[in-house]
Formats: sequence, structure tokens, C-alpha cells
Amino acid sequence: MIGGGLAGSEAALQVARAGLPSVLHEMRPVRQTAAHHTGRFAELVCSNSLKSEQENTAPWLLKAELRRLGSFLIEAAWRARVPAGHALTVDRVLFAEEVSRMVEASPLIEVRREEVVRVPEEGVVIIATGPLTSDALAADIARLTGSQRLFFYDAISPIVEAESVDMSIAFRASRYGKSMDHSDDYINCPLDKEQYERFLDALLEAAGVPSHIPEDSACYFEACLPIEELARRGRETLRFGPMKPMGLADPRDGRRPWAVVQLRQENLRADSYNLVGFQNHMRFPEQARVFRMIPGLERAEFVRYGQIHRNTYINAPALLGPSLQLRSRPHVLFAGQISGVEGYVESIATGLLAGRYAACLAAGGVPVAPPRETALGSLCAYISGADASNYQPANITFDLLPKLDDETRHRLRHDRQARHAEVCRRALAALESYRGCAT
Repeated sequence: MIGGGLAGSEAALQVARAGLPSVLHEMRPVRQTAAHHTGRFAELVCSNSLKSEQENTAPWLLKAELRRLGSFLIEAAWRARVPAGHALTVDRVLFAEEVSRMVEASPLIEVRREEVVRVPEEGVVIIATGPLTSDALAADIARLTGSQRLFFYDAISPIVEAESVDMSIAFRASRYGKSMDHSDDYINCPLDKEQYERFLDALLEAAGVPSHIPEDSACYFEACLPIEELARRGRETLRFGPMKPMGLADPRDGRRPWAVVQLRQENLRADSYNLVGFQNHMRFPEQARVFRMIPGLERAEFVRYGQIHRNTYINAPALLGPSLQLRSRPHVLFAGQISGVEGYVESIATGLLAGRYAACLAAGGVPVAPPRETALGSLCAYISGADASNYQPANITFDLLPKLDDETRHRLRHDRQARHAEVCRRALAALESYRGCAT
């Protein structure tokens, strides 16, 4: 395994569960990336959310499948969870420490703290170096695959100290009162129309950070656009996106605000919160100036400013089969964000599958992709079967899963929730007989 992030850590633990020895290469902390701060395995550098735990949603389905297949990292996330409504959100330090403990405690996993600059020629290899693959290894991957590297920019939301939020203005609530334990998990900073317009003007005028590599033009992943890029699409875009006020009422007057900035708990101590959906690439002083215009954040102390970093992923549909194997070299597998999946759980998912496939190959078997009806199978089908001429990173969504049969769709045509429930029921039923390896 090359890379000790989410995918690589999960893969190593799955190989160990199969009773096989493996070597896990991780260059941190000997050589750090532009976004990581520690040498821990599975360090999260963007959001601390593993998305919805609301039953019969696509993110819930993917996690449900992973739980049934025995994902180590999903178990670790549950142990490190912090309150966040219907989302599975973790204390990122505790989560990384828990994963590191599991990896380092396994007698079958040999950890090597070194940079790998070439893909090994022998043995079963899992490349899970993530979106911050080193230049040397990325160049060798390009040599191996015969394809050009693809880049996009992924932004990080800022984090503020909880005590610096003015709770005489901000208020606690979850949208429509929804949360896993009926508590008010989010801090909400309300804006009236005038405040929103002033904030928007300042945001649009703020100085940005130039690209780290000037000759590259930024190509943002659509689901993780910087807040200022969203604002440029129209003055109402933020009010219908990350600043939407729906399902919230300001307790001071009982009315719905014109716009709202939500803050989500960052760790178990509840001493820091991140600004949900406020990933950006503004200069640090500009972030402090603009975000302190938000009511309740006038005296905000920033634990971390928003950042932007360059990400690398391969053109997977042109290179990989549905079992994540490189078509030209079937004993080389790709997992995690370098394969073009987007999201923490999706990275864990491909790591789990790659680990199982690696163990299968080592035992002389033939890897078998999950049933197409499952979220796992649909994710792999997208990675290997999307349009190679316009490949975009993807999260799990119901759009990736096969449609229901005509009779069922007609019967449930007026009940979207029932359709989603049926898709989830079908997926989990299909997963029951999945083994992942043929002899």
C-alpha cells in the first residue's frame, strides 16, 4: 500500500484481516504535503463530516454497506463522533489517533515512513496516495498509465474558537429541528438583507491567493466550490446554497433570517467550530476581515483559515476496471481520491474494496466487483465506466445507482422518500451474497 490516508489505512487493515502481511508506505512526517500537519494515518484536512446518517439517503447507504462489510474506519469514525445533526461528524484528532493505533498495533502491517517515487514492479500494489500525491510518484504514475495528470482545486473551510462566537446574536438550532438526538447541534449566525448585501460586496472584492502553480488554471470540483466562486454566480446564489435560511428561526424575533451562516462542532471538547460550506481561497487577512462582518463573528478568533490546494487524480475510466485494477497491470490497484472518487466515505469504500481485492489476488483468486445495485458497485461502475473524455470526481448519489424497475417507479412515482427507501432495500439485499473474490 502506498499512502496512509483513508483509503490506504482501510486497505491495510482489510489485508491484515485476511491474515496476510503487507507494507504500508507513508511519507509523512518525513515529507509533509501542502495540507497535512501531522504524520498520523487518516488525517482529515478538509471537513470533519462523513456526511448524512439519515436513513435512506445515499451517504447513509454507502456507510451501511461498509458497516456490513466490516469497515475499520467507519467503526473508528463512530467512536470519534461529535454532535452534528444527522451527519456523522468526527473529532479529527481522535479519529486519526484511533486509526493510527489500529494500524500500528497490527503485527501484519509493516509501516515504512518514506516517499515512494516509483510504482513497484513486483507484487500486488495499491496506490492510495490521495489528492496530494508527490510530484515524483505522480510523474511515475503518468509514465505507467500513459496518461496526463488531471488537476482540480479543493478548498478547506475555516475554523473559529467557540468562545469567540457572540451567542447573544448567534443561536443553536438544527434545520427544522432535525438531529440524531433531537439536540440543537449547529450554531447559526443570522443576517438580515442589508447585512447580507454588505457581506456579499466584501466577499466579491476580497483579494484571493494566486495559484501555487501559475501556469495552471483552477478547475474546481463542483460540490466543493470556494464561497467566493459561488457568490460570483449571482447575488442570490449563497442564499440558496451554504447560507440558506430554510428551516431556521431567529429566537430573538421568531422570524426566518434573510441568510444564515452555520457553524459545525469540530471536536469532542466543543471548543472550535468550522464554517459550513465556507471553503475559500482568500488571503488570510481578507478572511478575517470579511468573515468578521458576519453577525456573531465580529470578534471571531480563527484556529485555521480556509485554504486551497492542488489535487491529483487519474482518468480512471480510461485506465481501471470495475475491480479498481489497472487494465494494463492487473496487480496494480488504485483507491481513494486519486481514482477520482470525492469524499471521505467514498475513499474509505474504495480502500476497503482494494484491500479485499489485493488479498484475493495474493491468494490466486479473481476480484469480483460488488453488485451494480449497491452503492459500492455503482461507485466502482462510475470510476471504470464514466465518460473518459470528461471525467469528473464523484460523490455517491442516487443518480449513480440503477433505476428501479418501471412498475416500482410507477407505483411510487409520487413518493420520493419511498423510492429512495426501495433503492436502499434493494442494495442491501444484493450485498448479502457478495463475497468479492472468485476462485
